[in-house]
Amino acid sequence: MVLGACRPAPCEVNGCRPSAEAACEVGLDTNGDGLCDRSVADWSRTATLPEAGHRADIYQLGPALDAVRARGLEHFLSWPVSVSGALLPDRPMRRLLDPDTTDSNTQGLQRAARYVLGFGTLPEMYDYLGLPERDAHHDAQPGVPWPAWVKPGDRLGVGTVETPEGPAMTFSCATCHAANLFGRTVVGMTNRREQANEFFHKAAGFFPLLDADTFSRVMGANRDEVKRFLITQKHLGAVGARTPQARGLDTSLAQVSLSLARRTDDAMATRDPAVEASPRPNLLETFVADSKPAVWWTMKYKTRWLSDGSIVAGNPIFTNFLWNELGRGTDLDALQAWLKENQQVVDELTAMVFATEAPRWVDFFGLDSIDEAAAMRGEQTFLSLCASCHGTYEKGWSTPATDKAQRLATTRVRYHPQTPTFDVGTSPQRAQGMEAFAASLNQLTVSQWMQTEVEVQTGYVPPPLEGIWARYPYLHNQSVPTLCELLGPAAERTPVFYMGDDVEPATDFDAACVGLPVGDAVPAPWKDDARRKYDTTLPGLSNVGHDAWLRDAEGQRVLGDVARAELIEYLKTL
Repeated sequence: MVLGACRPAPCEVNGCRPSAEAACEVGLDTNGDGLCDRSVADWSRTATLPEAGHRADIYQLGPALDAVRARGLEHFLSWPVSVSGALLPDRPMRRLLDPDTTDSNTQGLQRAARYVLGFGTLPEMYDYLGLPERDAHHDAQPGVPWPAWVKPGDRLGVGTVETPEGPAMTFSCATCHAANLFGRTVVGMTNRREQANEFFHKAAGFFPLLDADTFSRVMGANRDEVKRFLITQKHLGAVGARTPQARGLDTSLAQVSLSLARRTDDAMATRDPAVEASPRPNLLETFVADSKPAVWWTMKYKTRWLSDGSIVAGNPIFTNFLWNELGRGTDLDALQAWLKENQQVVDELTAMVFATEAPRWVDFFGLDSIDEAAAMRGEQTFLSLCASCHGTYEKGWSTPATDKAQRLATTRVRYHPQTPTFDVGTSPQRAQGMEAFAASLNQLTVSQWMQTEVEVQTGYVPPPLEGIWARYPYLHNQSVPTLCELLGPAAERTPVFYMGDDVEPATDFDAACVGLPVGDAVPAPWKDDARRKYDTTLPGLSNVGHDAWLRDAEGQRVLGDVARAELIEYLKTL
């Protein structure tokens, strides 16, 4: 089963709009359109972190936070935008992709889809997209259980949304920002198996080939469903997309930029068939700006957004809605109207994202897997080499705590009050890719309404390091497979490696170096899929940089094997 197939109606899930009295009890505004005082969240250029050092409770909801996070989880799992341009009618699509069909016409379409899209049935689609499964034993996040309509084993990332033409299939945040990690579902984690951008790239070429008669006759679509299909066909003309260099990478910059190039260059990015037929030239047609989807648990420590820090003002969740919908061919006047009417949805998802917690090493591998004495020595190395960029992490062992779990816990994170960017010699192409459309984004009426500003930066944000052990491969373009390699000269890094599934720690994970197995340790099945191959000699995927302070004048490693292992032991505790 996939998420959304049996989702209840919206009022059954979230409750209908509450009364003023009930609303304030759960953190909602008295008019039901948002949170009690969203002004407490500073999205300006001058925003700084509060004294606590984070904004996990971004709207200062207090005891009401978990209830609001639970509603945000609903939106995370099933994309809520009912005016989205790319919404295929749900029932006919499930009929088309039915793996048990015996209808010869449907089977013929499945073969055609398999040839063009890479899948022909629902299970094949879920595998192609790399959708994670909900595990059976853990809540979505501490204090936030899974909704009742999400069962163990359900695939996350494909859901349904109600439209005037009936239920439509849609793709949610969970497609790229949830993953299975050694038997657990981790919300807010990079999905290293996702192929969402490649899916849109292929779908924009496949679905316009189907005519209304075939869609109606073969898939049994009714009049409203055919109307929904034709609406989506029309909007797909405004979708520009590119296939990433390797599986798990994200070409969202290209999808937004190339989609804008298919619209009129005005403040509403007005859709025009003539422009769709002859798009404006755009840098990202050929220039590679691939990156990995970012983890969400570092958001609470930041005041600027994206790996390059280019969003310098505005709620990043608002920006996420805009960029997603630009990449789905959505009419921006309809989107802005939807956002104004559904501010509460944005607020709830924002609260959920900022409160996301990182997975802890000891929850997966146990307390005995950490050499505490080595980690404490590694902390001193970290303070001398890494803290000036990545912040400091106060540990329980600095207090009189006697329990090992308490000693290994991070008691406080001290990150930059305002998020910086640094050029440490890594591939500049992701940051440079923002130049292709920053000005076009800033002029949009909807961008100005939501007070989002994009400003091209030099370099990248040195991220907070909570949960760093689960964020391999490393750097913004995931070009370095392990911490061992990241903490040494670039010349010693593996030029070609493979991205596998995080299933068996003994074979799929290098626990000592923290990351992917390389060389002879790579599981043989990984090499059978060309999309799993990661070649750092390709444009935009360079593994250089982040090593100037880790090598001496002769280019040799500053850290010996023992010191590096101790530093990694410390990083496992973050």
